[in-house]
Amino acid sequence: MCLAIPMKIRKINADFAEVESGRLLRKINIQMLPGLKIGDYVLVHAGFAIQKVDPQRAKETLRLANEIH
Repeated sequence: MCLAIPMKIRKINADFAEVESGRLLRKINIQMLPGLKIGDYVLVHAGFAIQKVDPQRAKETLRLANEIH
């Protein structure tokens, strides 16, 4: 089973971005999704942004994950 986590883009530097989810910060590869902007939410799996996500959907997913944790 694979797990992808919605994360918000904070900084972009060429093919990489700094993203956050709660207190978790990561540097990820965004090469597969051209046109991303700071503030966008992406699904992150294995260090790669694999899909852009609607902000409302991302926030709801994170809220539900926090309830489980």
